Amino acid sequence: MSDMEPKEDLSQILRHRREKLEQVVKRGMQPFAYNYSATSSTVAAVEGFEAAETAGTLDEEGHSEPLKIGGRLVGWRDMGRSVFAHLEDGQGSIQLYFRNSVVGESSFEALAVLDVSDWIGVEGRMFRTRTGEVTIQVEGWTLLTKSLRPLPFGKVETDAQTGERRVYGGLQDQEGRYRQRYADLAVHPEVREVFRTRAKVITELRRFLDAEGFLEVETPVLQPLYGGASARPFVTHHHSLDQRMYLRIADELYLKRLVVGGFERVYEIAKDFRNEGLSRVHNPEFTMLEWYQAFSDYEDQMGLVERMLVHVLDSVVGERVIRHGDDEIPVTVPFRRLGLVSALSEAIGEDVHEMSLEDLMGKAQELGISDLEGSGRGKLIDKLFGELVEPKLIEPTFVIDHPKELSPLAKVHRGDDRLTERFEMYIGGAEIFNGFSELNDPIDQRDRFEAQAALRDGGDEEAQQIDDDYIRALEYGMPPTGGVGMGVDRLVMMLTGQSSIRDVILFPILRVEE
Repeated sequence: MSDMEPKEDLSQILRHRREKLEQVVKRGMQPFAYNYSATSSTVAAVEGFEAAETAGTLDEEGHSEPLKIGGRLVGWRDMGRSVFAHLEDGQGSIQLYFRNSVVGESSFEALAVLDVSDWIGVEGRMFRTRTGEVTIQVEGWTLLTKSLRPLPFGKVETDAQTGERRVYGGLQDQEGRYRQRYADLAVHPEVREVFRTRAKVITELRRFLDAEGFLEVETPVLQPLYGGASARPFVTHHHSLDQRMYLRIADELYLKRLVVGGFERVYEIAKDFRNEGLSRVHNPEFTMLEWYQAFSDYEDQMGLVERMLVHVLDSVVGERVIRHGDDEIPVTVPFRRLGLVSALSEAIGEDVHEMSLEDLMGKAQELGISDLEGSGRGKLIDKLFGELVEPKLIEPTFVIDHPKELSPLAKVHRGDDRLTERFEMYIGGAEIFNGFSELNDPIDQRDRFEAQAALRDGGDEEAQQIDDDYIRALEYGMPPTGGVGMGVDRLVMMLTGQSSIRDVILFPILRVEE
């Protein structure tokens, strides 16, 4: 038995619930109602009561006007001739008070069919108890859904001296919480709040880009070629066309085709898919925001990233601070800048430019880095940077000017042809943004693709393919363009203080349950 389930024998609990379902039917009640016309939510009801209390508009007994609320029963205390319960809806929770003399003998007796986890609708008037809790005195109730499986609520105890909350029982198995996210959401209001924040973040990202004059577009998820990033794709087959197809690993090449077509500012918030391992910051299905702006370069895009992040923090968080573990990271503009090659050279103790492929491979092996087969200079530099420098990038930092081998879609740096005009922005040791001065020379782009093809032939499964149609698009002419890709999931992690990407994805990928 999973520790998701109550300790009492589950089969007995389920049997007992089925018996109550039969009682519901025998009483002529509908166990699975079709609808319910609530007139308020829990939060609005409490706010309305307190406003009426302040205005002195309650009746002589301190009761509000009648209202109707629907929600889930999350607590139950039977006092004999009365019952106290707690009802929770999507906004909050409120105490209910059932009294025999108010609801009537028959209706009060029918409460016996109810269990915690059931959905009910109540109508009544609000009042304040002797202990000061705003409560609904129930005058009538309706069963909306009879639950046949109890939710695994934990028991919460608060230390009287320290105020520390401890939860006993309930959902303790983390994988079980991901697997049964519906139960996790139902018993943990704080988890629901994470996903409300996620929705707000996406809304504000859209609001910011719309205000900057960008157009939201949609590009294909199923593609005959994959590109725009270095990653292994998911492969499928289109039966009607009888051809291999790939789930996209990035939106980049299609979005830049749109810039060629005359859309000077475009963006897409999309699901991308990379056939890679699972980690604290990696999920094979993830949400990316990419945007491209004509007549701009990577310097312009770094400024846009700074303004965007400040906007999201001001709008969603209310302060320019990101919490990382027990630390608070202040977000102040301009962000720190750090040259990739100089930072890695300092960490290794020698100039990366002067190191041969064999030297880089030896250093990676010395550090115990895995999956090195077929790696070229770019991939080795990337892996070494990830091992030696990336975890230390806690404050907002632009890592800039990546080696040419590492950035096949970025323009050559105008001051050093060994580098490209590229940046990655890190917070809390994780990359959040990745931007370029976009390569728009079709001849150079073909040379870069062919170099990637050579790496593929050498065993690098993540090297990019040659996309002849994309090169043809560039031949028509793409204006100078700056572009950025951003991991939405990682940004939400930072803003909500979550330590795993799976905590900000409603249904993360898991091994099939046996």
